[in-house]
Amino acid sequence: MSTVTVTVPATTANIGPGFDCIGAALSLYNQFKFTEQPEAENDLSITVTGTEAHRVSSDRTNLLYQAFTHLYHHLNKTPPKIAIDIKLGVPLARGLGSSATAIIGGLVGANALAGQPLSTADIIELAVALEGHPDNVVPALLGNCQLSVGKSKNWEICQIPWHPDIIPVVAIPNFELSTEEARSVLPKTLPQEDAIYNIARMGLLIRALETGNEQWLSKAMTDKLHQPYRQGLIEGYEFVQECALKAGAYGMVISGAGPTLLALTSAGQIQSVEKAMKNAWTQLEIIADVRSLSIDTQGAKIQ
Repeated sequence: MSTVTVTVPATTANIGPGFDCIGAALSLYNQFKFTEQPEAENDLSITVTGTEAHRVSSDRTNLLYQAFTHLYHHLNKTPPKIAIDIKLGVPLARGLGSSATAIIGGLVGANALAGQPLSTADIIELAVALEGHPDNVVPALLGNCQLSVGKSKNWEICQIPWHPDIIPVVAIPNFELSTEEARSVLPKTLPQEDAIYNIARMGLLIRALETGNEQWLSKAMTDKLHQPYRQGLIEGYEFVQECALKAGAYGMVISGAGPTLLALTSAGQIQSVEKAMKNAWTQLEIIADVRSLSIDTQGAKIQ
């Protein structure tokens, strides 16, 4: 009997101007345990624990299992009979890469049980094909902050140094926003000046994250590609942003497709920013889990 456990970090994607190409791994995790059961009557058994466990499917429609079998089919092999134990630590449908953890967990787990036939580059290729874009799956696999440039079978992955004085604070509300809904409000075309606006801020964001320059970071976290269109889907966005900035945040952005909001701040302002964001949503009668996290530097880990 072979057993593999894969731990995968949550991610925050876009970080303002880096739409669909930049993401960072966070110190929040899902854990997936795969146990081969060749003598089992059924091909698949899934158990799920943790918050929102009842919402995760335990049949063949489970995204983790779909990624797991996808790798075997890619290898032209029959997937083994498998028992999967899922421990949830990443909130579902909140803009923290829960689907990316399932895709990476399934691919990495299958690759390990199959004897590691695929390289990291191969895993990235399969993961992006399943997810549709690289900004969550790449940092979930590799850790750190990652910039992904390219297209199918031609990805360039560039790690972006993240200054240790920059602390991510996430505010996770008790409502959901689907990626499909968040993408549906985006325009198909943009004015040239908006494209130039984002190009400039993307370059500044990379330098700001590397150097910890507060002034650069404050200016770099705005964008005109997705946030102006999505923020109307997140109740209280402008008020929470105003409160976070007044409390000392360098800036606040939508994490992934939302509705989680990500503020970046200094170590000395963590508590004031956390309190301000939580109180802002409380005033709107919305319950939010607000916490500071760190950048995960390891990515998906196999045990």
